[in-house]
Amino acid sequence: MALLEVEDIHTYYGNVSALRGISLTVEEGEIVTLIGGNGAGKSTTLRSITALTPARTGSVRFLDQEITASQPADIVARGISMVPEGRRCFPRMTVRENLDLGAYLRKDKSEISSDIDRIFELFPRLQEREKQKAGTMSGGEQQMLAIGRAMMARPKLLLLDEPSMGLAPLFVDRIYDTIREINEAGTTILLVEQSATHALAVAHRGYVLETGEVALTDTSESLRTNTDVQKAYLGV
Repeated sequence: MALLEVEDIHTYYGNVSALRGISLTVEEGEIVTLIGGNGAGKSTTLRSITALTPARTGSVRFLDQEITASQPADIVARGISMVPEGRRCFPRMTVRENLDLGAYLRKDKSEISSDIDRIFELFPRLQEREKQKAGTMSGGEQQMLAIGRAMMARPKLLLLDEPSMGLAPLFVDRIYDTIREINEAGTTILLVEQSATHALAVAHRGYVLETGEVALTDTSESLRTNTDVQKAYLGV
């Protein structure tokens, strides 16, 4: 049974069609990536899964339960967390306050402290800046915080929207090392990324999106060696 099953979803912004029958699956333990150019529908797919921009037709199932018509908070409670494009940290709140907010649906208060310790192990820089306001940190540090905040919900499925956008190469490498580490510790990941090179290096499988449709799907290794993908997305 797939952890996530998206079947033939059509999503609109007003009367403009953004997704035209997207179907994909994510198996437990995988990293799956969506790659494609600007306007291909990558971020809209994540927003449809989380009901931030609900699909007009089609089906989204998580753990074999229909979630297409669920509210975003209910989807988080079921075990899906998203790190949005642009990070969206709360700038006037401290690092610790942002992390605490990530656990707002949890009742197991005794476990929250140990999870924060785990986030600080993943991102030592966040521990150094625990009392610093998020808005005063660099883009790379805010991306670490956004991932840490999402992990505080203990998701079964982590959605990452453009985690490398606007970051210095050193931070991009660090973020991707951590994505791999999070996955190896047991969290399934669906990754949207403009940088296909980084995405395909870490993912098990990938979907190539073009104008709201799936143009191609294969293992990451096969996509990396596909000449059309190389020309369009890998700069080869």
